Amino acid sequence: MPEVVDQSTRYTYVEYATWPDEERWELIDGQAYLMTPAPSTEHQRVSMRLGSQIEVFFRGKSCEVFAAPFDVRLPANAAQEDDAVDTVVQPDILVVCEPAKLDDKGCRGTPDWIVEIISPSTASQDQIRKLDLYERHRVPEYWIVDPLNRIITVFVLSNGCYGKPLYVEAKGKLAPRLFPELEVDWELIFPE
Repeated sequence: MPEVVDQSTRYTYVEYATWPDEERWELIDGQAYLMTPAPSTEHQRVSMRLGSQIEVFFRGKSCEVFAAPFDVRLPANAAQEDDAVDTVVQPDILVVCEPAKLDDKGCRGTPDWIVEIISPSTASQDQIRKLDLYERHRVPEYWIVDPLNRIITVFVLSNGCYGKPLYVEAKGKLAPRLFPELEVDWELIFPE
């Protein structure tokens, strides 16, 4: 589990932006989480293979794909200034289809699709805290990829809630609801 730093102190993007680049941090509702240790080799393999397929699909299209480390600032509302934003996450893979949300600091606002690749040290963060966070911020689609068990958990926003998830074995092809033409080939991600 990511290390929580001083639970009595609430942080904002202003403090976050001053922390060392060599350390990977996330803020969720003002709580700072040190995201160490670094992802495993298998995590990085899955991230690169999945990210590559997604990136190839979006080439020449209006949506863009990004991979961690890439800051996603989630303000409480559109008028909230960055110095008051208390939630900054670094999803493993994200897709943004509104160019106005992108700036030189990363993404400000809700991405269209987020993929987190879990590892033993981040499982509760991705499956509990971030699930709640992404639902509250109305991320239209959220995938949790479990490389160890080769299971994808798919959450699709409907009427402001994720509802019952879809559990899929990492075999064959799977397309996100938002982009049905994008068929992720899991045989390329998990070759035998």
